[in-house]
Amino acid sequence: QVQLVESGGGLVQPGGSLRLSCAAAGSIFSINIMGWYRQAPGKQRDLVAAITSGASASYADSVKGRFTISRDNDKNTIYLQMNSLKPEDTAVYYCNAWVRESGSALGRNYWGQGTQVTVSS
Repeated sequence: QVQLVESGGGLVQPGGSLRLSCAAAGSIFSINIMGWYRQAPGKQRDLVAAITSGASASYADSVKGRFTISRDNDKNTIYLQMNSLKPEDTAVYYCNAWVRESGSALGRNYWGQGTQVTVSS
C-alpha cells in the first residue's frame, strides 16, 4: 500500500505565496508521473501541474508563470511553489501519483487526502 501525504496549504492574501509538499510512502518500486490537481466548490477536479521522473513538467495555462512544480526522486516527494496567488486559485489541492509497488508488474493511481488553499484578503 502507498500513501500520499500533503502539507503546506493555508490562507494567504492575493499576491502572496505558498508551497505545497507531497510525500509518497510505502512499498514503492518506482513512481512515474506525479502531479497536483485542484477542485473548487461545485467544480470538477482539474490538473494544475505534473512532473515526470525525468523532471519534465507541464502546467495548466491558468498557472503558467506563477506556479512551479519540482521533484525529489530520492524522497519520493514533489513540491508546488505557488506565487502571485489569486482568489481564483482557491481550492482543495490534491496530490496524484502513478506508482508501481514493490513486487508488482503494474502501476496504480494514488491520491492524497487534499489540502485547502484559500486566497483572500
